[in-house]
Amino acid sequence: MNSTAADSPQRRLLDLRLVPAALSVWATTLVGLYAGWLPTAIVAAAVVLLTPVVALAGRSSRWVRGVLAVLILTGVAAAGVSLRMHQIERHPLRSASEHGERATVQAVIEDSPTPVQGASYGDRRAQDRAFVRAKLRVAEVSKHRMRTGGSVVLLVPAQGWQELDAGQEVTARGKLAPPRPGETTVAVFRVFGPPEAVAAAPEWQRLAEDLRDGLRRASNDVLDPAAAGLLPGLVVGDTDALPPEVMQNFNDAGLSHLVAVSGANLAIVCGAVLLLLHALGLGPVLSAIGGGLAMVGFVVLAGPEPSVLRAAVMGTIALLALILGRERSALPALAASVIVLLLVAPELASTVGFALSVAATAGLVLLAPLWSAALHARGVPVGIAEAVAVPAAAHLTTAPLVAAISGEVSAVAVVANLLAGPVIAPATVLGVVATICAPLSSWLADAAVWLAGPELRWTIAVAEHAAAVPGAVFAWPSGSAGGLLLAGVALAVLVLLRHKRIRWTAAALVLVVGVVLVPVRVLDPAWPARGWSMIACDVGQGDGLVLATGRPSEAVVVDTGPDPTLSAECLRRLGIRRVPLLVLTHLHADHVSGLRAVLVHSAVGAVAMGGLREPAWAMTDILRDTRSLGVPVIELAAGQQARWPALVLDVLGPRGELARTRSADDANDASIVLRATTPAGRILLTGDIELSGQSQLLGSGTDLRADVLKIPHHGSRYTTPRFLAAVRPRLALISVGAGNSYGHPSPLILSALAQTGAAVARTDEKGDIAVLPGPNGPRLVTRGDPLRPKR
Repeated sequence: MNSTAADSPQRRLLDLRLVPAALSVWATTLVGLYAGWLPTAIVAAAVVLLTPVVALAGRSSRWVRGVLAVLILTGVAAAGVSLRMHQIERHPLRSASEHGERATVQAVIEDSPTPVQGASYGDRRAQDRAFVRAKLRVAEVSKHRMRTGGSVVLLVPAQGWQELDAGQEVTARGKLAPPRPGETTVAVFRVFGPPEAVAAAPEWQRLAEDLRDGLRRASNDVLDPAAAGLLPGLVVGDTDALPPEVMQNFNDAGLSHLVAVSGANLAIVCGAVLLLLHALGLGPVLSAIGGGLAMVGFVVLAGPEPSVLRAAVMGTIALLALILGRERSALPALAASVIVLLLVAPELASTVGFALSVAATAGLVLLAPLWSAALHARGVPVGIAEAVAVPAAAHLTTAPLVAAISGEVSAVAVVANLLAGPVIAPATVLGVVATICAPLSSWLADAAVWLAGPELRWTIAVAEHAAAVPGAVFAWPSGSAGGLLLAGVALAVLVLLRHKRIRWTAAALVLVVGVVLVPVRVLDPAWPARGWSMIACDVGQGDGLVLATGRPSEAVVVDTGPDPTLSAECLRRLGIRRVPLLVLTHLHADHVSGLRAVLVHSAVGAVAMGGLREPAWAMTDILRDTRSLGVPVIELAAGQQARWPALVLDVLGPRGELARTRSADDANDASIVLRATTPAGRILLTGDIELSGQSQLLGSGTDLRADVLKIPHHGSRYTTPRFLAAVRPRLALISVGAGNSYGHPSPLILSALAQTGAAVARTDEKGDIAVLPGPNGPRLVTRGDPLRPKR
């Protein structure tokens, strides 16, 4: 009886009328983004034909209005995205991007540069990369100057760009590259130098940046480094000062959403303002106006992130409902916000933040009230029931998306969010107060930050202890199939747990896993695999490869990864003490940062590299470390060969102009390319070569066929199907870091590999990967426990 009474209000409040329209608009937008303009143009035409038919054929006026609403909104979305994609596909920069041409652009940046985590491309200390979205004004390609619009993504050095704000116009020089599928950008523009001709930012953007600087200064003055880095993350999503190990703990504990500025931040701020206005006795109209002003201020302060935009639009609709007296129409507000945002900004349909935000909100609207009521009906106090139901519902609805993206599932996320949740709202509100007070009074700002300190330290402690639990994160199939699989498993578990006997059985299984299986999981399996020919070490977002020479305790090393110690630790696990040749394919940080540790750990005969000695910081470090230990540095060139009892190395590239380049812009394409002949078969090692490097190899007439291919550039989308077809690998290895910000490996490359029939193994999923001889060609054995390096 109590359960029915508790459930019935929720059922009465559940308004699904806008949900079909929201789902239809979202699906139509995705079709346009991924399939192009023609399919959505056909959908728009079909809607025009169907609308009068439905209007005339329907008998129920209510049914007809619902279907007509879905049709009309779908037609509007289809027409809009079709027109947008047609313009993008015909944009003059699109064909130039396919060929990796050089260009100069003038553009207005749309948001502050976002750091790309992990050392790569340049100086691990000052040349980390960032990406920034911008609106084109002028572009010059092959001496042809054009005034053109369109959106581009600039991949830039953080140094020289990180101080820029939205609204500033800049000039930049670099290389064009194709955008990812599902984006509305016309091209990716890879920039390797500082911005030129920088215009001043708008006044409102300078004010927002001054406020953010004030929060950072107050945090650094009052708090320890970890807490000082966390507070700006909670308030505005600024995690630049958050230590990498703390960020990794947040990822593993399922708390990373707290520092990815989201609708939750906006809801906390607006909720605090509404509570204050209500306490002052103001009516719904004035409260709604105050909440709206707080919402606008927060969006300006935090920036137009997808989840913030979603929450802002939903909040606007919710405030309107407050004025009209329909405060609890949460689900229609969510559906309406999805429709409005996708009609105005269709690119949001394919963004992770937007999808996670909508999924989490849907869980809070649909599941949390039911679960809270059910727990309360069984004697759980209301506050505790809500504290358990809210993080559980949010985690359940977002877990399939997280698994599809990262290939991981956090087993501790619900408990971690339950423990951290109560302190997030006060810490966020105090951070906003400090932000507002900083320009007016430093001691008021410091006081607010000091009051937030205990909450911040508690949250950091929760993340640290949750991440340290054995089996806190376990691997799961990534991609759409993995996400759908987890969603199916979650749905099945929810249905089965409705039965009391099954709940007790599940509790017993959890106990067995905790007592028996978890301790076994943390023990390393037998390693290394007997008879291995090559090991792809799990060094994070970088390369670290080891080739057996056939002599005991000896191997050739190709690249040393982004971490100072992980490559040396991999050699230690393998029992390698002598390295006759250590090859650095190119000098980016994700390939050379572990060099010194390897030189100290092993007896290295020589360090080999190509002719390009850029970036300069890397060459300086390499010469310092090799000279201090008496290790010679030699240069490799195409056509050279080296032999050992069980290994033959042939240098295939770089060739042509790339072999003679002295430009740091060409570092990836000038990577050394090696063909290793081993007892397990031919292995092609490709460094980070992209479009130009692959074209040089294909045009050289070199036999590129190999049994195993180390996929170029950690699986980036800059690998052509023609190159994969020339190699025809049976096995494809991807050396890539878990949860990296580059989008590696690209779904485009994974799809192309699937079409070739090659088996794919990734270090972020499998840990160290060994290639061994097999009866029918090479086979793989994995260490089984992916490492989680600090990034």
